[in-house]
Amino acid sequence: MPRRVNMKPAVILAVYLAICYVTEGKRFERCEFYKYIKSGLDGYMGYSAANWVCLATHESGLNTMAINNNNGQSSDYGIFQINSKYWCNDYKTAKAVNGCGILCESLRDDNIANDIECAKKIAKQSGGLSAWVAWKKFCKGENLSKYTAGC
Repeated sequence: MPRRVNMKPAVILAVYLAICYVTEGKRFERCEFYKYIKSGLDGYMGYSAANWVCLATHESGLNTMAINNNNGQSSDYGIFQINSKYWCNDYKTAKAVNGCGILCESLRDDNIANDIECAKKIAKQSGGLSAWVAWKKFCKGENLSKYTAGC
């Protein structure tokens, strides 16, 4: 009688590797990020692209894979550090709202189109970039020319 082979471990490994491949992140160079967002965010709600570059630089280091745990209450994901309590679903945060209607993990890949759309929604519903602590601390009212210089 032929011996039965358990395929379950192989299937689990294949799914895991597929997820790892799909969620490959990216660390943007400053000018690369500026050029990418210039058409989608420059001038949105009156904020220059330099404001968005400053925000992302201080929130994530321009790293789409960034994740920050907020004392176990929620986490921030992706290049704009979008919060799981209000804007995305990480299946871990209690009483999450998911205002952008997306999975938090989708904010950690190298395609930042959904990150940009969610960031726009946050800015619009929260009255601007003050929704981000890093923007208030490092960017608001500052000369932001260094974030776009040479680009």
